[in-house]
Amino acid sequence: MQDLFSRLDAEKPSREEMAAGAWLLNRYALEDANNLLQEIEGISDAAPFRHMVTPGGFSMSVAMTNCGTFGWVADRRGYRYEKNDPVSGKMWPVMPDRFMTLAVSAAKQAGFPDFVPNACLINRYEPGAKMSLHQDKDEKDFTNPIVSVSLGLPATFQFGGLDRKDAVRKYLLNHGDVVVWGGPSRLFYHGILPLKEGVHESAGRARFNLTFRRAVL
Repeated sequence: MQDLFSRLDAEKPSREEMAAGAWLLNRYALEDANNLLQEIEGISDAAPFRHMVTPGGFSMSVAMTNCGTFGWVADRRGYRYEKNDPVSGKMWPVMPDRFMTLAVSAAKQAGFPDFVPNACLINRYEPGAKMSLHQDKDEKDFTNPIVSVSLGLPATFQFGGLDRKDAVRKYLLNHGDVVVWGGPSRLFYHGILPLKEGVHESAGRARFNLTFRRAVL
């Protein structure tokens, strides 16, 4: 019985402070994870995943799509937010209520009670895909936090400081984990190490990441 209770305690949501204004909410989205994956499937039917190209002409290893009022895009012209999907010319799919509820709730847990996202970038990582250290700074208004939800295969999240050369701490993100950072750490560098090979029971051979933001054109 003690082993059972220990396992149940390990599966309960918990939180860890990563830096001032930054929190890892372990398993926070776990109960709703399968529903979130279903929502992603519907969004990608309307706005398919694609490997965007950097201004330097390199194809990103991570496949992306968006939902919400604004979508984050990258091409030879730069990084920016657009109201319409540049591939179809149509507006991005509406952000599901389930997404909005999760993002707002997680932000409150991390001390940001006024966060209401209008953009959700959805990343699909397959084994070998990675995200180099970068800052989220295309939103222009940095008073709002970033809310990042991990689904599927585990990944190693790197979280640094305001300078690219600052020491980086590493956190293993599992299915259902949520990271929120804002305030003093809003512009901290962060990234994902190359995804390891594996198969997740719900997401298959992939990791999905929901990144909620408040964008301004």
